[in-house]
Amino acid sequence: MRVLVLAPFSSHALERLRRRVDVTHESWLETRRLWDPEKLGQRLHAEGYGALIVEADFVFTETFDAAPGLRFVGICRNATNQVDIDAATGRGVVVVNAPARNAVAVAELTLGLMLSLARGIPRADAFVKAREWRDPTEAYVRLRGREVSGSTVGVVGLGRIGSEVARRCAALGARVLASDPFVTARRARAVGATLVDLYTLLRRSDFVTIHASAPAGGKPVIDARALRKMKRGAYLLNLGAASALDYGALADVLSEGRIAGAGLDVYEGHPVPPSSPLLDLPNVVLTPHIGGATVETVERHSRMIAEDLERFLRGLPPRRLVNPEVMRARV
Repeated sequence: MRVLVLAPFSSHALERLRRRVDVTHESWLETRRLWDPEKLGQRLHAEGYGALIVEADFVFTETFDAAPGLRFVGICRNATNQVDIDAATGRGVVVVNAPARNAVAVAELTLGLMLSLARGIPRADAFVKAREWRDPTEAYVRLRGREVSGSTVGVVGLGRIGSEVARRCAALGARVLASDPFVTARRARAVGATLVDLYTLLRRSDFVTIHASAPAGGKPVIDARALRKMKRGAYLLNLGAASALDYGALADVLSEGRIAGAGLDVYEGHPVPPSSPLLDLPNVVLTPHIGGATVETVERHSRMIAEDLERFLRGLPPRRLVNPEVMRARV
């Protein structure tokens, strides 16, 4: 079998696969190219690839139609929406993914944004670099912050990432509240959080951090009404789905001073349009969707996908199988 890897992939995992199969590695981060789904299928067929590994490329019905020899698709993400799973299943193609590959990375960036807001780290850096630090006492007046320890952190969405955030905030000495309709109180306690309803969380939290997935029906989890339930002086972070937050309403409450600030890594569009009011607000810390951008994230998804491709080649069911009915049909 020939394998085409279009995702960033660790050298160790590539070497591991090359002991068994012929591997072509063309990371989209290096080529800066995302394939048209049909042209991708045509290439797979013309060059005899039986397995495809992607991170950013889309694999749709036309891809599978053009590549009848494709047997395995690995998605280097937790989400699977960039691959037509039904089309893959209908054609007997095994699909695997990489659950929680970036959970630690996103949790750590969440803490970074939280501390940046609480201690005004970006402002402090700009203060020193602008050569405004002339009076040794001025910084104590202009840049006094607050501590996460002893505060209340509200985690909206207690999945893999939210759970990692909860554990880390509890370790810092914060009281952690969580809101998630799919999580039990026992599960919340296991990661150091107390399960409450959303509005209770908003009223009590000094920091609210969103780690919810895209809401069904498209209505934001944190809308204008929810934002106005937040404690005055609180901070809001979003490292979950962009659609979980009403960004227009957020700009309004920030401009009005109803909340102290926000830290964001996800947006309605990528990149943020120049017209966004968020770019001009001094109480906002923005990062360019880099929550999972770590060396360790690449190593994790590489290991998971390589392991499952090896299992598939040996006739064993992959551990992270998205469409198990395909393997059942082979038995």
